[in-house]
Amino acid sequence: MAAPKKAVLGPLVGAVDQGTSSTRFLVFNSKTAELLSHHQVEIKQEFPKEGWVEQDPKEILQSVYECIEKTCEKLGQLNIDISNIKAIGVSNQRETTVVWDKLTGEPLYNAIAAPVSPGPSDPVAVAPSGSSVPAAGTSSVWLDLRTQSTVENLSKRIPGNNNFVKSKTGLPLSTYFSAVKLRWLLDNVEKVQKAVREDRALFGTIDSWLIWSLTGGANGGVHCTDVTNASRTMLFNIHSLEWDKDLCQFFGIPKKILPNVRSSSEIYGLMKAGALEGVPISGCLGDQSAALVGQMCFRDGQAKNTYGTGCFLLCNTGRKCVFSDHGLLTTVAYKLGRDKPVYYALEGSVAIAGAVIRWLRDNLGIISSSDEIEKLAKEVGTSYGCYFVPAFSGLYAPYWDPSARGIICGLTQFTNKCHIAFAALEAVCFQTREILDAMNRDCGIPLSHLQVDGGMTNNKILMQLQADILYIPVVKPSMPETTALGAAMAAGAAEGVGVWSLEPEDLSAVTMERFEPQINAEESEIRFSTWKKAVMKSMGWVTTQSSESGDPSIFCSLPLGFFIVSSMVMLIGARYISGIP
Repeated sequence: MAAPKKAVLGPLVGAVDQGTSSTRFLVFNSKTAELLSHHQVEIKQEFPKEGWVEQDPKEILQSVYECIEKTCEKLGQLNIDISNIKAIGVSNQRETTVVWDKLTGEPLYNAIAAPVSPGPSDPVAVAPSGSSVPAAGTSSVWLDLRTQSTVENLSKRIPGNNNFVKSKTGLPLSTYFSAVKLRWLLDNVEKVQKAVREDRALFGTIDSWLIWSLTGGANGGVHCTDVTNASRTMLFNIHSLEWDKDLCQFFGIPKKILPNVRSSSEIYGLMKAGALEGVPISGCLGDQSAALVGQMCFRDGQAKNTYGTGCFLLCNTGRKCVFSDHGLLTTVAYKLGRDKPVYYALEGSVAIAGAVIRWLRDNLGIISSSDEIEKLAKEVGTSYGCYFVPAFSGLYAPYWDPSARGIICGLTQFTNKCHIAFAALEAVCFQTREILDAMNRDCGIPLSHLQVDGGMTNNKILMQLQADILYIPVVKPSMPETTALGAAMAAGAAEGVGVWSLEPEDLSAVTMERFEPQINAEESEIRFSTWKKAVMKSMGWVTTQSSESGDPSIFCSLPLGFFIVSSMVMLIGARYISGIP
């Protein structure tokens, strides 16, 4: 019996989408942008100490190989010939830092992360090991807080004025970005120190680690990154588009360990193993830039918001580098070719978005699955004056206040779990509004609509609330995989591949779901101003002098004291009311 004929679909493009909670490989038709098949593998997070978050770089790499193999098997079952896959793009969690040995290919330590809590789709955390230093060969992801003291020490040494770092990088000096994590590794990990001295160490964000490994690793792997990922390290000059000598000197980072910086769309190297051996890796974008490209926000003033563990709002500012006066970051949006111009963006991040849903599930237990929050919120349709500021690890844009902590206020005896669930969804929307308002002030171009993507956009109540609170339409594409799509577009459009046209007339039309505001502007403003009052109350909660995990002895007697005093008041009141002498 003859074998079934393979389907002919024209050129296909694959995309690795490597995030904090999972790795995926997706394959698209380059002519229609249709998603043909994909596979996903969850990856573990480890929390060896409070505020430390790590992942194993080898596990991440293995998950990429597994996703590619499984997706190719699925394509085979659909009678789709994998030889039609002409290119692979990479999209990745940004800022996560890996240092490895270029002679053995072994990670020397963990990739270190920026301070955000795990999101509702993240796998259950591994129990703390109790060890003071995590095992080598793991990767500290973008959620990590261990570098706070490093930042404080560096801030005392900023030369000239406080704009030294920001004027070159568009970024504030913060635990969030890669340079301070790399500095921490150089200060605290003997294996890293030794490898640097012996010229064996290589540094990279997750994209660099993957591309180096996939293109041969210790046997000729390509050590590179793209401009979008480089722009998140605090070592990259976003004007000259190269590693900055003064910044490297300030952070004490040897330039020899840094990857070569390339455009977001060019052939970096070929796959050296697996089902797609010989296929070029030709696209690379940090996840938020990839989503901007996947949403086709190629014009000045177009913006997208990705709702995941956190929210990431990017607004394309064109070829102009716009610096924010309102706490936003200036970053590289994309550079789609070696000879193509660089485009910039303003970015604001909401630290806690989907993570607040997980917190309600795992810490309060008011929902048993993330999907239930929509049902709870729908039951009441209002927060009944309850406001939730989920500043679990401080406030990010536009406040940048690491001392803030989460609060729930406006509670009455009538408040129940449904109102708190509704307030949690509103909190995501209010935080987005704060960033959007800052962008409008910086750019001077009010948005006509907001394009959205990410897992939380399946929640229709959230999307309607967002339209109401922004008081502009919210537009969601029917094909939700915009991050992977952006990486695939960059890979397929690369010189030497040329299977995906990025010309406006050639871009496939995407069907959209549209949410229009359903409340009046005055009500929207009242709710937002009350939210801002709640935010003010969350600020200045902790200081570095008195650690949250420090000795609580000063406060130990307070609950007992309140109990005794309140009991006496109640007793006196009861005796008075009953007339007992």
